[in-house]
Amino acid sequence: MRVRAGLVAGLAGALLLAGCSDPDDADPPVDGPGLAAAIDTDAVIADLEQLQRVADENGGNRAVGTPGYDASVDYVVGQLEDAGFDVATPEFDVEEFTARTQTLAYSGRDVPVEALTYSPATPPGGLTARLVPAPADDTPGCEATDYDGTDVAGAVVLVDRGSCPFAQKQQVAADLGAAAVLVANNTDEALGGGTLGGTDEARIPTGGVGKADGAALRQGGDVTLTLDTTVEKTRSRNVIAQTKTGDADNVVMVGAHLDSVPDGPGINDDGSGVASVLETARQLGAAPNVTNAVRFAFWGAEEVGLNGSEAYVGSLDDAARSEIALYLNFDMVGSPNAGYFVYDGDNSDNVGEGPGPEGSAGIERTFGAILLQSGVTPGGTDFDGRSDYGPFIAVGIPAGGLFTGAEDRKTPVQAEQWGGEPDAPLDPNYHTPQDTVANLDRAALALNARAIGHGVGHYAQSVEGVNGVPPAGDARSAARADVGK
Repeated sequence: MRVRAGLVAGLAGALLLAGCSDPDDADPPVDGPGLAAAIDTDAVIADLEQLQRVADENGGNRAVGTPGYDASVDYVVGQLEDAGFDVATPEFDVEEFTARTQTLAYSGRDVPVEALTYSPATPPGGLTARLVPAPADDTPGCEATDYDGTDVAGAVVLVDRGSCPFAQKQQVAADLGAAAVLVANNTDEALGGGTLGGTDEARIPTGGVGKADGAALRQGGDVTLTLDTTVEKTRSRNVIAQTKTGDADNVVMVGAHLDSVPDGPGINDDGSGVASVLETARQLGAAPNVTNAVRFAFWGAEEVGLNGSEAYVGSLDDAARSEIALYLNFDMVGSPNAGYFVYDGDNSDNVGEGPGPEGSAGIERTFGAILLQSGVTPGGTDFDGRSDYGPFIAVGIPAGGLFTGAEDRKTPVQAEQWGGEPDAPLDPNYHTPQDTVANLDRAALALNARAIGHGVGHYAQSVEGVNGVPPAGDARSAARADVGK
């Protein structure tokens, strides 16, 4: 499948770096189909091979606070500078989490358990308490009403993974007096790489177990949980680069997170987004013929709580935020059992967190149309707060993007529509050592990489119209005025 290109004549050469100031020598305007056609899938794969090499040479990962992450930053910075961009790598504080002893004893046997990032420690010697399973439903443990009629005070609560962030599950249980939480994975491996988002959100000890162990624990009884954890301050970096041309009052911002979890190299999550955005930046060039400036961001410390994007948005004053017309997020676009999802900007699916800020519905329609032109009918995915769009929509900046799926299972209807294996995870290698170049869906990656180029090129030329966003000035300020208040 291929993104349809060539809708505007005379675009050959439009994506070269603008090197002359003479208007007669200016490159033709960049547009969506032209930028999509310029995306080189081989170059995207080459970037992923470099990120894989970085991980292989640095303990198998590219996680925050590691040499692997620093080497990933160096690689991306080098590619952007070679394409003519001025690049900044602003630093920010990160709370670095370490888990030492992690044990769970149940019915005379040891059950593998992993502390979720930022989990508080259990008391010295561990915590012994009765186990109370949360009722299984479509939003397990996400709302206090899930526990109606269930006494969880002083208990270790067992809750299934899915539907809402881990932090929300443990906060709901904590509010009801639970002493600790265990999250059962949807695969038989212990739940690795999960996070509670930060020390402000983490309230009670929280660990993850595998699916089969979770089923066994549902029989109830007493458990002894020991999580010896600490949190220390460290520093990390984002990578930011912007075109030298285009209206700086209408910035099209495009992002992907650069870090992996400690358990793996992070090639789909989110090397796939990084490589696709990086190739878009190279083909667009540092001084393209565009109406709106394009700003590229490669976020640090996403896997431990969206730290990089939160620090960035938090560093902007009202005027700087107003300059950002929209934010496009690309986190996992080559999943092995791929789905084809567009962020549900208008909440037409009526799931979870509701619509994005004004303009998000238009972004959804734009990317939906791009996928349809590629021969794929897209589905919706909720703004569930699990990626770097979160800090942007929290301040009223419209957002959208593409996603091919993580741990959720592909339904039979989706498998019939898109191919792949029904009742299997969209990415069975999510947050594992198997998230490698060898395990990508290259056809899905190629389609999405071109779709990313198409969307960026489209909004680089115009953020107006039926699928546009509130214009700069009073209309934009009014649209964002009450967000977060």
